Amino acid sequence: MKILAAVLVALIALIQYPLWVGKGSRMRVWEVDRQIRAQREVNQKLRVRNGALDAEVRDLKQGLEAIEERARSELGMVRRDEIFFQLLEEGGKTGPVQSGSR
Repeated sequence: MKILAAVLVALIALIQYPLWVGKGSRMRVWEVDRQIRAQREVNQKLRVRNGALDAEVRDLKQGLEAIEERARSELGMVRRDEIFFQLLEEGGKTGPVQSGSR
């Protein structure tokens, strides 16, 4: 009877082995679930970023205001009928000031 019990315990252990250690083990499933959750968070952030970039591209294709705004802020450009003033602040810092149309 003791031998039969030992054989049954050994068989149960063999059956349980793939569940805990094998390729489809619980630990592996938990790790894959964690990776999936992390990737979904990254994907959501990228969706938001892509949406913002898409809106910016549509804005640049449809209107000249966005192009003008970019030219002013990034390239420091002014219109032909504008005068550009640069004021010095205390400490030598400079700050551009644009006047209105002439």
